[in-house]
Amino acid sequence: MKTVDINNIKIIIVDNYEQMSKKAAAMIEAQVLLKRNSVLGLATGSTPEGMYQELVKKYQENEVNFQDVTTFNLDEYYPIASDSPQSYAYYMHEHFFKHVNVREHYQNIPNGSNTNVEETCQAYDRAIEASGNIDLQILGIGTNGHIGFNEPDVKFEAGTHLVELDEETIEANARFFEHIEDVPKQALSMGIRNIMHSKKIILMASGQNKAKAIRAMLKGPVTPELPASILQLHQDVTLIIDEAAAGEL
Repeated sequence: MKTVDINNIKIIIVDNYEQMSKKAAAMIEAQVLLKRNSVLGLATGSTPEGMYQELVKKYQENEVNFQDVTTFNLDEYYPIASDSPQSYAYYMHEHFFKHVNVREHYQNIPNGSNTNVEETCQAYDRAIEASGNIDLQILGIGTNGHIGFNEPDVKFEAGTHLVELDEETIEANARFFEHIEDVPKQALSMGIRNIMHSKKIILMASGQNKAKAIRAMLKGPVTPELPASILQLHQDVTLIIDEAAAGEL
């Protein structure tokens, strides 16, 4: 493991996916031990699966207690029912919530089945603000540089909003569905303001296919055409990436 700094962002380079998962889980554990009622921003997809496994293990071994923790997930497909096996609500239940003691009414995920999108987004923003904003936000990064479902655009979206998913994102997520036609074309996502108001951010990336996006977010201009580049302006960001994802640095 080695540590470098680029544009005031701390980068921890580990050997592989397992080490990345363990390091991220250790940092979340430290956050909850320091502040038992921490507000955690959580991510889904294949990147954080190992991290959730490590956190479940720590909980089962009485190393960490999530009883007073509040969680906000980055995003959810739209429209989708929360009990659909492809929903992120289902993902969070299966990978994390059913194995630990985060209280159900402290678990927050955008409502992918509410037909009033504006109401859903505004309520989510109000809930995040009422919690005092997020203490530690976990992020992944898309091959196109998206964070959450904030896709490349001509402007940064501030609050929670409805997103038209890029073809690249739809293709990347098709592995979770039987047919690519089944992948939702829209999603609800926290906005850039929500993410940037987080007190700390951890971004995880693994694999050679993320190397170009990692290089662009660290060394390229800050632009909504590569949403992750905005993290150059945050005061406390840690990247945990494996050797493959660091390949173009």
